[in-house]
Amino acid sequence: MKKILMLSLIYALSLYPQSQVNELKEKIDSIYSNVFFNNSIMSVDVYDLTSGQNLFSKNENTLLSPASNLKILTTSAGLLFLGPNYKFKTTIAYTGEIINGTLYGDLFVKGGCDPKFSFQDLKLAAKEISKTDIKEITGNIYGDVSMMDSLFWGNGWMWDDDPSTDAPYLTPLNIDANSINIVVKGSKIGEKSNVELIPPDNFIKIFNKSVTVPSDSPSTLYVNRDWIHRNNNIYVSGNVKLSVPDSLIDTTSINVYSPENYFLSLLKEQLENQGITIDGNNFLAKTPDYAKNIYVKERDLENIVITTNKISYNLGAEMIFYTLAEKYFGSPAHWKNGVKMVDSLISKIGLDPSGYHIVDGSGVSHYNLISTGLILTVLMKLYLNYPDIFKIFYSSLPIAGVDGSLKDRMLDSSTSNNVHAKTGSLSGASSLSGYLHSANGHLIAFSIIINNFPGSSKPARMFEDEICKDICNLKF
Repeated sequence: MKKILMLSLIYALSLYPQSQVNELKEKIDSIYSNVFFNNSIMSVDVYDLTSGQNLFSKNENTLLSPASNLKILTTSAGLLFLGPNYKFKTTIAYTGEIINGTLYGDLFVKGGCDPKFSFQDLKLAAKEISKTDIKEITGNIYGDVSMMDSLFWGNGWMWDDDPSTDAPYLTPLNIDANSINIVVKGSKIGEKSNVELIPPDNFIKIFNKSVTVPSDSPSTLYVNRDWIHRNNNIYVSGNVKLSVPDSLIDTTSINVYSPENYFLSLLKEQLENQGITIDGNNFLAKTPDYAKNIYVKERDLENIVITTNKISYNLGAEMIFYTLAEKYFGSPAHWKNGVKMVDSLISKIGLDPSGYHIVDGSGVSHYNLISTGLILTVLMKLYLNYPDIFKIFYSSLPIAGVDGSLKDRMLDSSTSNNVHAKTGSLSGASSLSGYLHSANGHLIAFSIIINNFPGSSKPARMFEDEICKDICNLKF
């Protein structure tokens, strides 16, 4: 009996006085009274995980566009249903026979939805293959993209987001985030500028009409891909400033159309750079069951989750989403089966998935509709029921004033290196959800979504930061 009374006393002492809760409510309500919210809406849900006390809720059941806060659900589902040590594999195999340095057969590259496979990984793969007896390949190089269906964008993605790297073309055979860097540098005044692709490759065609101008001239550089006709023709036009003593350098990143074929083009070039002759061409086909592995690159899910949440990596979230679909429903993975796995997460935490509308894994789609109440419940359940997964998830969140998408936000002493939260931003939508410690050391989970505002999301982010600061300053 004494033990029960002692525990009850400890619990009571851990609760915030009602005056503190009322003060927080007044501060957040004062934000709601801002003219910004005359035509927009904000949902806020705040819960003290240490004391088990709800601190503030308003519009917590209202369905809103979460933007990249949807990644909280996708990465949590990945950690729960795939496991942190799940391996994303990119496999290179061959058919036929190797006789006296010649492969009388074909090379197959099987994509395993690894969103972090890089040009450096590909160069290493080519180098490892060169260490075998193969000096010539008489057949073709095939890309195996059978793990996913042929839909290259998420449901509800906007056509005019192309060619932004935020809207990468989706395939299980990824390379360098399915994007390319275009570096433009002036040459001589009046002459064409120099344009370089990183990495260099003949798969991308450059049409350069840019001109080098004096450093005091206006800069009108324009770099774009012919996304309307769905090809990889890149057009560079306008003026490039020439500074003293060297030229100004302008770097633009854009997405690549048909990244699986881009991957194969890069691979063929790298194999040739390693002295391997390839007689055939590049095609897409499924890897035969009898093919023999020659190289495998593996990457843990934990590694991908950290990158996905830290920098709000859309390709990372979509690859987790499709991998969940493939593991539980088989190939080819379809977005609807990815939704079923996120729905399974919602059911697992005790909520009804039919009350929400989810169509992709990254939050790029404006069709997504969820609530801060759902996000907060996920954050709570990870902490309370899955401590090992919580540690990984918590470490994946951007830290205010330190790294990721929060590196330049909340630099105040109470919030910097304290708020660990996932950001989100779309046209007319901004969100911030995660964890922080109040002034008395309590761990707080919170979720904020702001929707239906015109123009820049900067004011919305300021309100989010202000709310976090108010919560951080809570104390006995």
